[in-house]
Amino acid sequence: MTTQAKATSERVIDPDYPVTPVPAHARKSFFSLAVVLLGFTIFTPTMLAGAALGTAFNLGDLLLVILLGSLVLGSYVAALGWIGARTGLTTVVMARYSLGTRGAKLASILLGGTQIGWYGVIIGTIGELTAQAFDWESYAARAAVMILTSVLMCVTACYGYRGMYWVSLVSTPLIMLLAVWVVSRSLDEVGGLSGLAAIEPSGSMTLAVAVTTVVGTFVSAGTQAPNWTRFGRSGGQAVWACLIGFLIGNGLMILFGAIGAITFGEGDFVLVLYQLGLVGWGVVLLFGNLWKSNADTAYAFGVAGAELFQKPSKTPFIIGGAVIGTALALAGVHHHLVDYLVLLGIFIPPLGGVIIGDYVARWRAGMPEGTLLPALHGPNLGAYALASLLAWLSDRMEIGIPPVIGIGVAVVATILLGRVRTGAAR
Repeated sequence: MTTQAKATSERVIDPDYPVTPVPAHARKSFFSLAVVLLGFTIFTPTMLAGAALGTAFNLGDLLLVILLGSLVLGSYVAALGWIGARTGLTTVVMARYSLGTRGAKLASILLGGTQIGWYGVIIGTIGELTAQAFDWESYAARAAVMILTSVLMCVTACYGYRGMYWVSLVSTPLIMLLAVWVVSRSLDEVGGLSGLAAIEPSGSMTLAVAVTTVVGTFVSAGTQAPNWTRFGRSGGQAVWACLIGFLIGNGLMILFGAIGAITFGEGDFVLVLYQLGLVGWGVVLLFGNLWKSNADTAYAFGVAGAELFQKPSKTPFIIGGAVIGTALALAGVHHHLVDYLVLLGIFIPPLGGVIIGDYVARWRAGMPEGTLLPALHGPNLGAYALASLLAWLSDRMEIGIPPVIGIGVAVVATILLGRVRTGAAR
């Protein structure tokens, strides 16, 4: 074996290429990409956001809110997904080009840390809902469910793209069939679409808050869409797959949750199935849905860890993150972490905006491997800080839509700074 070949073999240890561009021979079909992203967004906790909307709007306004929020979310994720397919890189590796090699560590910590937190929340939720289904009072029983399901999700994530594809291919159609069936039962309860449309909202919510709720359901996870779209054979494939997952799939889950809240007073389909006496199907839906979603979460913090510590394999970081997330779940952190994760959701979207703006300003011809990069990219870090500050102020002052403001300011500021630098170089 030549020295160059040996170096290459040592470099490419992980078949998912967590820190290097995905080569042409490893790219996937459009169908495969769409299955993985749709499976990512068919996520039962999203329906809880829909439940909050369902009690605040009539049917017409509800559909408008979901459409507006889904268009914002889908467009943002599709732009990032297109860049991912064009470069073959994960979000955290693209951040090296936008923020510098050391600046990218901020992205890895934000994205990886948030996903470990969500992993713990979901593991804890599985334990609690399973105990509720079978009337288990014992903490040991809940803990056993948490540990066993965490092991299953961790192993799936270690298999990488292939593992998540097969889990999504099997579980997503079943979940969608169950969801459609429950919607049908819901409509029967209220006398069809006309009966649903006649129900007056019992709560109130501003349009800005409602759209923020829709965008916020998956904007943090959507920032990491390049982790999967980098396997696409073209940018167009990535865009359509993102729109299917984040505009259609996520939008449907919000709508289903809203309908469940209006008719049964409960936005989570798992609990609706429990109310209908279908405990077995509720458990199937719970495990099938959260298994694939949390495997995606584990994969995301695995590739973030590989970038953070500059290692060629994601597997040790998937295992380590799963252990931390499970420990958090066993400690009951799922009862307290949501507000923290929502706060992080304000600071993550501007990161995606900087990557989009920087790509438009500087990297349209590609992000070539081996490019000499600075340790810190001051102007882009400044753009990120400004966008994050304005998004935070938007949330605190209840003005505008924080994720949209964060993304928009980051994109515009980064493009303008890129053009100023280009003009100065001339």
